[in-house]
Amino acid sequence: MNRILVTGGAGFLGSHLCERLLARGDDVLCVDNFFTGDKRNVTHLLQHPHFELMRHDVTFPLYVEVERIFNLACPASPIHYQHDPVQTTKTSVHGAINMLGLAKRVKARILQASTSEVYGDPEVHPQPESYWGRVNPIGMRSCYDEGKRCAETLFFDYHRQHRLEIKVVRIFNTYGPRMHPNDGRVVSNFIVQALRGHDITIYGDGSQTRSFCYVDDLIEAMLRMMDTPADFPGPINIGNPGEFTMLELAEKVLHLTNSRSKLVFQPLPADDPKQRQPDISLAKERIDWEPKVALGDGLTETITYFRKLLAE
Repeated sequence: MNRILVTGGAGFLGSHLCERLLARGDDVLCVDNFFTGDKRNVTHLLQHPHFELMRHDVTFPLYVEVERIFNLACPASPIHYQHDPVQTTKTSVHGAINMLGLAKRVKARILQASTSEVYGDPEVHPQPESYWGRVNPIGMRSCYDEGKRCAETLFFDYHRQHRLEIKVVRIFNTYGPRMHPNDGRVVSNFIVQALRGHDITIYGDGSQTRSFCYVDDLIEAMLRMMDTPADFPGPINIGNPGEFTMLELAEKVLHLTNSRSKLVFQPLPADDPKQRQPDISLAKERIDWEPKVALGDGLTETITYFRKLLAE
């Protein structure tokens, strides 16, 4: 049994990760400050003998004894991370420093949940890990993009300077049950609007593309990456290379929800990427992973979740 710390453990991804770790027999310490995390995401785990929940903000040091750390703490949707951009940067940077310091003290292996946002609005398509990105350092999204880029820098400097065992995964668009209904992400936006019978808001002309990975596939990749040999720190892309336009996604959601909502178009937000698609060649090679869940199947599960949530 491994003693594992999951920061941001009550969030969308963190709660699914905690579940998987418990299911395989690990002892899990879930840490969250509940800014975007929700206790309801982990309520069903509270009675588990190997699960512990702690309210804590990673911008402050944490003194615990663990063997592995998954650092997922950070608001990940534009609505939430732009609400308090200074705190968002602090969470990425100070949070990384504090978790790396903890990992160094207890000699733990640590995984950083980085993001495809490190590539910015890319000039290379699809994006391989070797691409350095095209990011606006002073834009509205910079608190998240540059915060995550700085966190990666810190991880690799701790790896080189202190020989810390690190793993870095770059997460592309992920969706599934337990997404926040008001997080402003395109999948949750479209589903909630369709279920409520509201107009579906499409920014730009709807031709911009994204790749959507179901949460179960993503968690499987994170677990596999954590278990790779120490000499492979990453970074590694995790995402679904299947590419869809916003119009295609909206039409799929309308079909699956049987909604009569209409499509309305709004101006594209600043620095919003036109394309985003992972090159997952490295993931296939090093962790023998590629996504299995088709978009239609994943959307059906997600719609079922939101239908129940809205009914409550």
